[in-house]
Amino acid sequence: MIRPLNDNVLVKKEIIENKTASGILLSATEKDSENVGVVVAVGKGKLVDGKLVECSVKVGERVVFEKYSTTEIEYQKEKYLLIPDSKILAVVE
Repeated sequence: MIRPLNDNVLVKKEIIENKTASGILLSATEKDSENVGVVVAVGKGKLVDGKLVECSVKVGERVVFEKYSTTEIEYQKEKYLLIPDSKILAVVE
């Protein structure tokens, strides 16, 4: 598995299926959920004034992140995004 360093967060991009009111599935694309994903792993944090500041998200949380602030990586035929903690905008509850 990939272990992020410092204040980086590993996210699995989420693909949302579109469904009509009658239950017909429309084609799902990554574009529909370009900046939403699930946190897979979290780094330990970063040093600020000599103190370790932990990342603001936890594994399993759905997050919204800045669109162009990611590094896309592929590991064992799965695509992941590596994102600095400061570029995560919100947690979806």
